[in-house]
Amino acid sequence: MSLYEKTAHELHELLQSKKISAVELTENVFDRIDEKENLIGAFLEITKKQALESAKKVDEKISRGEKISALEGIPCAIKDNICTKGIKTTCASKILENFVPPYDATVITKLKKENPIFIGKVNLDEFAMGGSTENSAYKITKNPYDVERVPGGSSGGSAAAVASGESIFALGSDTGGSIRQPASFCGVVGLKPTYGRVSRYGLVAYASSLDQIGPVTRDVTDCATVLNAIAGHDEMDSTSTNATVPDFTKSLIADVKNLKIGLPKEYFVKGIDAEVEKSVKDAAKVFESLGAEISEISLPHTEFAISTYYLIAPAEAATNLERYDGVSYGARVDGADVVEMMTNTRTEKFGEEVKRRIIIGNYALSAGYYDAYYLKALKVRTLIQKDFTDAFKNVDVILAPTAPTAAFKIGEMISDPLKMYLQDVCTVPLNLAGLPGISVPCGFTKNNLPIGFQLIGKALDEETILKAAFTYEQSQNFGGQVAK
Repeated sequence: MSLYEKTAHELHELLQSKKISAVELTENVFDRIDEKENLIGAFLEITKKQALESAKKVDEKISRGEKISALEGIPCAIKDNICTKGIKTTCASKILENFVPPYDATVITKLKKENPIFIGKVNLDEFAMGGSTENSAYKITKNPYDVERVPGGSSGGSAAAVASGESIFALGSDTGGSIRQPASFCGVVGLKPTYGRVSRYGLVAYASSLDQIGPVTRDVTDCATVLNAIAGHDEMDSTSTNATVPDFTKSLIADVKNLKIGLPKEYFVKGIDAEVEKSVKDAAKVFESLGAEISEISLPHTEFAISTYYLIAPAEAATNLERYDGVSYGARVDGADVVEMMTNTRTEKFGEEVKRRIIIGNYALSAGYYDAYYLKALKVRTLIQKDFTDAFKNVDVILAPTAPTAAFKIGEMISDPLKMYLQDVCTVPLNLAGLPGISVPCGFTKNNLPIGFQLIGKALDEETILKAAFTYEQSQNFGGQVAK
C-alpha cells in the first residue's frame, strides 16, 4: 500500500516510529498529484516548495527525539474560500483571481499549531454556491470513482483530493450540505460541526447564519482528530460558541448498545434513488445488529426546507457579496463612472450561479416582498429547528441519506438549477437548525459509485455521532478507501 492511501493516524504512527520521513510522505503525495491531477482537477493552487520545506522541519524535530502532534507532517489541502496568508484565496471566482489574503483564517492558525503539511488550495463551486463543483470559474473537478461524474459540491475539490489520494485530509465548508454531499459522492467521511463550534473568521462568507468549516477525511478517526485541531471559541467570530471542547478522539468507542436512532420518514420519500435507500436502510440494520434501537420518527417540516434555505441563503449572500464592487480589493473592470465600473466588474467577474443567487436574495429582501418571502422563511426555519428539538426528546441520533442519489454525470443538472437545488433536500435542514452531521460511506451502487449516510446529532453533541459513525465503520470495510 502506498503512503498516500493510508489514513492520517496510520501515517502518524509511521512518522513517530521513524519508519517513514515527512519528506518521503510529502513527496509520495505530490507524486500522486502528478499522476492524478490532470484527470481529477482538484487543485487551484499547489504549494510544493513550502510543503517540502515544512516536511524537512518535521523530520528534524523527529530526529531530535521530540514527540509530534497527531497531524504533524501529514499533508492536507484547504478549500479555496478559507483565507491563507500569502497564498491566493480565489473562492473559484474571477472577481478574486489575484486576491492574496494578508492574514490566516482562525482554522489555519489553529492547524498551524498542529503543524500539518499544507500542500495547496482546492477547487469549489464559486463562492461555495453549488452542489457539483461545476460552477468554478477555473475548472470542473471530476469524481475519482468515475471521471464523467461530479464529485459533489461545493467542497468537491476537498472530497476529490482525499478520495483520490492527492491529500490525506482536507478542510471544507458546509452551508447547505457542501461537506457532507461531496463526502458521500466520493466515498469519504465529512463532518459539519454544530454552528459556532468552529470559527468562521477568515472563511469568505456565503450565508453567515449557515456556514460552517469542517473536516473531510478517509475515516472517522481522522475526522475526530482534525475536529480537535480546529474547534473552539474565537473572539474574532461573534457567532463562535464559547462551549467546552472535548477530546473528540475519546468518543471513538465501538459501542452503540441501547443508542436510540431515529429514521425520519420524510427522508425516504419518492425521488430517492432505490440503491441509496437500500444502502441506508441496510446501515440501519447493521446498527440494530450492534445493539442500537431503531425507530421511525417524523420531521414534518422537512418538505419546506429547500424553499426556506433558498430564500435565506441567497438573501445573506446578496448582502455578503455587496463588498465585491471593484473598489477596495478584488478585480476591477473600468467604466465611464463609478456606477458603470461596479456594474461592469460584477457583470464580467461573477459567474451565472452567483448572479442568480444575488438576484434571488435581493428580490427576497426588497420592499414589498420582505414579509412575504424572507420573514416567512425565518419563521419556517424556526419550525424546522423545533422538529429536531422534538425528535431528540425520543432519540439520541438521526440516521438519513446524505444525498438522494449517488454522483450524477457532469452536465446532467447544470442547466436546470431547480433540479440541482433539490439535491440538497437531505442536507439543508441541519444547516437551518445549526446541528452537527457526519456523512459516512455505507456502500456502492451497481456502477461502483459511493453511497453515504448521515448521522445527525443534537447541538454540540459531535461526540455521539462520532461514536456511532466509528462503531459502524469498524464493523464494515469502507473506512480509509482510496479510489484507484
